[in-house]
Amino acid sequence: MSGVVAAVSRSGEYTFTKPNVDSITLLAGLGVEGDVHQGVTVKHRSRVARDPSQPNLRQVHLMHAELFDEFRVAGFTVEPGQIGENVTTRGIDLLGLPTGTLLHLGDEAVIEVTGLRNPCLQIDNFASGLLKQVLAKDDEGNVIRKAGIMSVVLTGGVVRAGDPIRVELPVGPHRPLQPV
Repeated sequence: MSGVVAAVSRSGEYTFTKPNVDSITLLAGLGVEGDVHQGVTVKHRSRVARDPSQPNLRQVHLMHAELFDEFRVAGFTVEPGQIGENVTTRGIDLLGLPTGTLLHLGDEAVIEVTGLRNPCLQIDNFASGLLKQVLAKDDEGNVIRKAGIMSVVLTGGVVRAGDPIRVELPVGPHRPLQPV
């Protein structure tokens, strides 16, 4: 399974939208250089308030561009970076990946998938009604979260739009993604 990096984004401030940039540098064990969520320990405000010593399992946020296509059908226009992701992908079923999947981004960077982004009310602040587009229910009534996945950086490197993404599934029984 493979795909491509559609866009990269970062913000040094707590902003919902992250501006697109030509490239981002991933730092092993830390995240995106210059991004407000970079660090060994958790940086998300609500998680810091609960326990600032928690490990940062949300160093790099990825979202699939195919979700933006779904948004357009529903009447919403959303561009890469606008709902907070660092890496926008195309061609990979991010939500179907198991926990522990390795994603090789470009020539050097390797990230490990830690879990799902839990959508928050800020999504509706960006566009009223958009939160309903990233939350669904399956036939059994279980919540499906479609707002992307989170990861940690194992091997650093520069990542640019157009870079290939290679998927390496974990060995052994696969664990479905859970919110982190």
